[in-house]
Amino acid sequence: MKAGKLLIATPSIIGDYNFQRSVILLVDEKKTGTVGFILNKPLEYTLDEVIDGVTIKFPLYYGGPVEQDNLFFIHRAANLIPNSLLIHDDVYWSGDFVTVIELLISKELKQDEIRFFLGYSGWSEDQLETELKSKSWIIINNIIEKKWMEKSSKNLWKNHMKAMGGEFLIWSNAPENPSWN
Repeated sequence: MKAGKLLIATPSIIGDYNFQRSVILLVDEKKTGTVGFILNKPLEYTLDEVIDGVTIKFPLYYGGPVEQDNLFFIHRAANLIPNSLLIHDDVYWSGDFVTVIELLISKELKQDEIRFFLGYSGWSEDQLETELKSKSWIIINNIIEKKWMEKSSKNLWKNHMKAMGGEFLIWSNAPENPSWN
């Protein structure tokens, strides 16, 4: 899998809070495994509640079940954040965290330039390939628009189901738990 691709959870992932109806941006792939962040699971608290000195109420997102006590970030500010790692086009992840905090405190870094995640999604060598073969995921090119970081991610999965059409179209309006129907 290439960094910058999106993983869309298929409707077959039911009852798994971590990944049900998830849209994941893949950020890194090595022979030993793949790393990504869930884009559409906002948490109930904000960055100022977990980082001392930060007063801006940036939303936090659930990035995945791995290292949930660690903060990660995706951004469009490589010119401001040293040691940023390119994902695709002008989207980066990681970088110098002290600089990020300074930029947040000085309000030089805007909400549409960075998104924060607690935890990440990770797959060991060949694990993601196996899940793709079992049709748990659909992989697509990153077609996220430029201002995705500032928009609500509430309907991201639903919108991708609609865009794929066919058998996925019916799932776009189905309740999270099919027994509720």
